[in-house]
Amino acid sequence: MSETLRPFENEKDSLVIDALTIENRIDQLEVYGSLAITRDKIGLAHALQLKQILDAAVSALQNDPALPDQIAFKPSDQVDNPFK
Repeated sequence: MSETLRPFENEKDSLVIDALTIENRIDQLEVYGSLAITRDKIGLAHALQLKQILDAAVSALQNDPALPDQIAFKPSDQVDNPFK
């Protein structure tokens, strides 16, 4: 497991496990794609890598004394489609 990220520490890190992407943000982790955890050594490696990231995220959240009840997302800016 050479690749890792430190949850909630920056806006630039991302990690790919098979076809699953995890993007780091200061206020959230964005997870999208798919991941097959197969019953073999590759599946085990994928499961352990995902567990490592989730364990780090849970630890960061549990150890944050200023953890809010819920964060508020700013609505994204709407832009005109330049291809119209």
